[in-house]
Amino acid sequence: MQDFFLWFIIFWCIVLVGLFGIGGFFMFRKFLKVFPKADGKSTLDWEEHYVNESLHLWNEEAKKLLNELVSPVPELFRDVAKQKIAAKIGQIALEDRAKMIDFDHIIRGYIIATPKRDHKFLRRKLDSMEIDLTPYEHLF
Repeated sequence: MQDFFLWFIIFWCIVLVGLFGIGGFFMFRKFLKVFPKADGKSTLDWEEHYVNESLHLWNEEAKKLLNELVSPVPELFRDVAKQKIAAKIGQIALEDRAKMIDFDHIIRGYIIATPKRDHKFLRRKLDSMEIDLTPYEHLF
């Protein structure tokens, strides 16, 4: 019985160290996004800036398309993904000096803001929406 209890304690210690390591990794990544860059603003500050500056450019159709594009993202992470993608779309629209966010801005921002490891899922979603990716191949 004592051997079983000893192995249980050792197993549980390994599991806890592993879980703490995984949690620490994600906490550290979040910390790096909040940490100011050379220009004095963090990644999250820039995201918030671009969203706020481009807020007046969004119409209902663009918002619906953005919601449709982020629908495959698990609900727990959907708000973070939507913020990141909307910031990139806003940045592109502001750089183009657009009067309104259009379909092209949304697709370009969606592709650029999505991590490379998720491009397989991105392509699948855009294919299911019957969106031609030919003009955007250079962004992948």
